[in-house]
Amino acid sequence: MKAKNLYYVMALCAGSFACSNTAMAQDVFVDDAATVTEFTCDNTNHYYSNWRNNWFIEISAGGNQPLVERGYVDPDHALKPVDGKKWTAAYSVGFGRWVTPYLGLRFKGMYGSLHWDTPNTPAEALANEGWSHSKHASLSLELMWDMFNSLGGVNQNRVFSIIPFVGLGGDANWDFLGKGKTHEPVASNCLRDYPKNLDQYYGTDYKTVQWTLPVFAGLQFRFRLCKYVDFFAEARAAFYADNWNNNVSGNSFDALVQAMGGFNFNIGGRGWNTFNECNYVSQIAALNGQVNDLRAQLLACGQTVAALQAQLPCPEVVEKDCVNAPLMATVRFTINSAKILPTEEVNIYSMAEWLKANPNEKIIIAGYADKDTGTSEYNMKLSQRRADAVKAELVNTYGIAEDRLSTAAFGSDVQEYPSNNDWNRIVIFKQ
Repeated sequence: MKAKNLYYVMALCAGSFACSNTAMAQDVFVDDAATVTEFTCDNTNHYYSNWRNNWFIEISAGGNQPLVERGYVDPDHALKPVDGKKWTAAYSVGFGRWVTPYLGLRFKGMYGSLHWDTPNTPAEALANEGWSHSKHASLSLELMWDMFNSLGGVNQNRVFSIIPFVGLGGDANWDFLGKGKTHEPVASNCLRDYPKNLDQYYGTDYKTVQWTLPVFAGLQFRFRLCKYVDFFAEARAAFYADNWNNNVSGNSFDALVQAMGGFNFNIGGRGWNTFNECNYVSQIAALNGQVNDLRAQLLACGQTVAALQAQLPCPEVVEKDCVNAPLMATVRFTINSAKILPTEEVNIYSMAEWLKANPNEKIIIAGYADKDTGTSEYNMKLSQRRADAVKAELVNTYGIAEDRLSTAAFGSDVQEYPSNNDWNRIVIFKQ
């Protein structure tokens, strides 16, 4: 009877402690319980890459042809306009990066010579002369659009692509043929009224270098040779202010057309990583479900303990009887663990103090495991480890003699708390 009464008092006090802890947990978590929120996604693949990838360098060569003033025309139309042009060599280098599979940026440097047939005087016009030339160089920043990736889906191994581009830049045109020459009018009936000073017609505003801000546009046709090298053919046009070739007349702008071919070298390779948030919806929902299940169990636990506490209020204990009774009768563990939690240390301390106050008493440290987790054989070993861990703590930390302590393992074959599976992950002190 003595052992039974001691166990009854210890169980009641343990229930009171668990109830207070559960109520506190309810205050913190239950009212703020998470719910599974329906998550929608558009099943779109998102692409990204390391900043080291998708850079490129390109070199190319080809020809260019200026589209400038049509030539000299006298007021009486005695001299017909001319529009002679010549293709000349052009060279370029470029450097850039594909920021996304659809859009890229590049710096483009161009150099070439220009030839055009634009007589500046009546004498040159009558003599069918007037070929002019210059040299020019330009630097532009261009936005490139991979049309096939945008319209046909991203394919980093696509063999052929069409890439439109537009850009802005600066251009220098210099070394003009004929600058500084003087021309005498040719004796002719149609020129009899021309003044000796031709500057009245052509002005004197000639510059050594003409600086302009052109607009660029064009198409690049790219052929994939391997992961690191492409061949491309490019058709492009540039539009300049009318003073580009040192001659301001006719149309309000000048132009330059180019046909180029070359190679594109991909630095670090060309490729994209991808992710789709829809792939993770089920995992997020599963985790939310687990959180809700655990919080629902916590709520149910609190309600059960509260109901039991209402039915079995902790009786008043005479002080002289409680002196020899341990303050706590149990040590709780987490699932599949024999490690003593910091929050349970106080229960072992209380038992150690009781044993010191009752030097003739011996106790049994009984270990248990819940039946819903693990096999019966595994749970038997787990409950033994739990009992051994508590015994070692009493002996090593609090100096309780080992011969006063014995252990017993009940595994999940005996469930001290059949109405709540989780409570059976426990060690109970018995006499």
